[in-house]
Amino acid sequence: MRRLLWFIVTIAIAVSLFGSAASAGITVRVNVASQTMRVVVDGEHVHTWLVSTAGRGAVTPRGVFRPQWLSPHHRSRKYRWAPMPNAVFYSGHYAIHGTRDEHLIGSPASRGCVRLTVANSKTLFELVRSRMHETTIIIEG
Repeated sequence: MRRLLWFIVTIAIAVSLFGSAASAGITVRVNVASQTMRVVVDGEHVHTWLVSTAGRGAVTPRGVFRPQWLSPHHRSRKYRWAPMPNAVFYSGHYAIHGTRDEHLIGSPASRGCVRLTVANSKTLFELVRSRMHETTIIIEG
């Protein structure tokens, strides 16, 4: 009986800890098939935006990532110093960032990064900067 009670208490504690941890923080979910991004903060959906992911011949890596570093005024050395405002790097040289080519948002057009409008990239950048270690980036679809 004592073991059963100990087991039940242990499970209850684990569920309460992991249940609250799952809804805490920031989740950035990019769906490549629908070219959309959903942003969830502490379990509450706060934004849905169109994005632009990899165009023909390029790949946007799928998986679960953490932000690695942030660069508010980044320029790409790989692509002739192309501006990448509000860049949130999540996998090597791949980032979520703003673009001047906002007319292409909503269709695959990047070299692998996830592009947003400059206004939306600024909103995301500030959100991630405020809670970088609590942010998860999921690229799927």
